[in-house]
Amino acid sequence: MPQADTLPIPVKRALGKLGQDIRDARRRRRIPVTTMAERASITRKTLYRVEQGEPGVTLGVYATVLFCLGMIDRLADIADVRHDAIGLELENERLPQRIRKRKKQE
Repeated sequence: MPQADTLPIPVKRALGKLGQDIRDARRRRRIPVTTMAERASITRKTLYRVEQGEPGVTLGVYATVLFCLGMIDRLADIADVRHDAIGLELENERLPQRIRKRKKQE
């Protein structure tokens, strides 16, 4: 498990934003910390760590919290091929320049 000080800065920022967004979503829904932790089957301390965007929290816990907020569909689409601009571009570069008709074998 990577330590917080060894993570790339964009990763730290993304996790921090994710945690803040989870916290805001919980608060918009008026769900108390204790209730949210119970629904996710985690401790209040773990929920606090999620809302801080700590990298040591497992992806499964983040996913469970998102599920409890009704936001799990977004997690399922993170690495969807439709959002992979670099992968699609590389794939397009490998397309053949010409397509030849195959000769019939007799």
